[in-house]
Amino acid sequence: MANAKILVVDDEPSIVDTLRAYLEQEGYAVFTAADGPAALKAARTFRPDLIVLDVMLPGMDGLEVLQQVRRESAVYVILLTARSEETDKIVGLSVGSDDYVTKPFSPREMVARIKAVLRRGRGDAHRDPVLAFGRLRIDPGARQAYRDDAPLDLTAIEFDLLHALARHRGLVLSREQLIEQVWGADYYGDERVVDVHLGHLRRKVEDDPANPALIVTVRGAGYRFEDEPV
Repeated sequence: MANAKILVVDDEPSIVDTLRAYLEQEGYAVFTAADGPAALKAARTFRPDLIVLDVMLPGMDGLEVLQQVRRESAVYVILLTARSEETDKIVGLSVGSDDYVTKPFSPREMVARIKAVLRRGRGDAHRDPVLAFGRLRIDPGARQAYRDDAPLDLTAIEFDLLHALARHRGLVLSREQLIEQVWGADYYGDERVVDVHLGHLRRKVEDDPANPALIVTVRGAGYRFEDEPV
C-alpha cells in the first residue's frame, strides 16, 4: 500500500528511531508514541493504516491499547513481544492483533511483515461478486458481511477468513492455504493465528460457536464452509 501511515509504539527510542528510518526509506509516513495513552491518542488523530505496538508500555500496556483500538477500528496491528512472552502472543491474537514479532528482531524482517500485512487480500476484492447464503451475505467490495441483513462487526482478518472460506464453499482449506490467502505466501509466523481468529469469527456468525455448523473443523485437514448459496 503506497504512502501508508504507520504508527510505531514503543518506549525504547532506539527501536523507534531504527524503525522510523527503515519505514521512511520505504516511503511510509511514520508517527510514533512512547506510552499507552499517547498511542490511543495518536491512533485516533492520525488514523494509521497499521500500528506496530509493543506489549510492555508505560501508562497502559499494549494489550490494553489493542483492546481499546479494536473497539474503535479494524486497523492492522503487529504486536512486539519479548521471546518469553508466549502468553502475551496468544492473548494478543485473541484480542485482535494481526501478527506478532519477537524482540530482538531484524528491521528488514519487520518491514517485510508490514508489507505483507498491508497487501493482504484487498487487491481484487472490488471485482469479486457478492456472496449470498441462507442467513449470510458477504460483500467483498464494501468489505462488509451481513447476518439476517444486520452488519457484522468483523475485523479485517475475520472478514478475509470468512470471504476465503465462503469463496471455496464445500472445500476443505488447510491452515496453510488460509494463511496463503489471508496473510500472504510470505507469512512465516505461527499457524495458530488461524485457529484464534476463526474462534472469534465463529462467535460472530454461528448460532452455537461451541458446535459450529457454518464453519466446521475437518479433523487433521482444516476448515470447511457449509452454508448453501441462494
